[in-house]
Amino acid sequence: MTTRTAADYAGALRALMPTGRVWPSDPNTDQQRALAALSNLPARLDRAADHLLAGALPGDSLDLLPEWEVSLGLPDPCAGSDPTIAARVNQVRARFIGSGGQSVPFFTAFCSALGFTVQIEPYAPFRVGHTVGEPLYGDDWIFAWAVRILASSDVVSIDVLLCELNALKPAHTCVFLI
Repeated sequence: MTTRTAADYAGALRALMPTGRVWPSDPNTDQQRALAALSNLPARLDRAADHLLAGALPGDSLDLLPEWEVSLGLPDPCAGSDPTIAARVNQVRARFIGSGGQSVPFFTAFCSALGFTVQIEPYAPFRVGHTVGEPLYGDDWIFAWAVRILASSDVVSIDVLLCELNALKPAHTCVFLI
């Protein structure tokens, strides 16, 4: 979005003025100085609107971080007693996109918003046709899945990741970090 300056608004006001001897175009006249002064307010409002739009999504602006935290039920015990600003922003972003889901892509995106690159590995009970060398799991393993951390931005701790995953996972499942 283009932000208009005071000079842009002053030019627009000058273009709207009638022409003639009583309407001077010399920038040193009182009338033109008044137009220049009047153009400061819309330019300030334009900058404020841009700033507001820039902060409309969580994490884009720190000005609205407390409001986003209240809206998303943060802070919570997952973040610990004194999270950093970066950790708070990551948790707000993760909660914002984490409105629900049970798929591997959902949890991968959620972990990514927290600053982790992960690989989700579901477990499955033994079935006929497994190849030699694959682990043999019992029937209860159908409700277990593992999160392998491939990379981390070190903004949010692993404890926060595990707490968030336990809060979001389907209630009948177990999640493991490996």
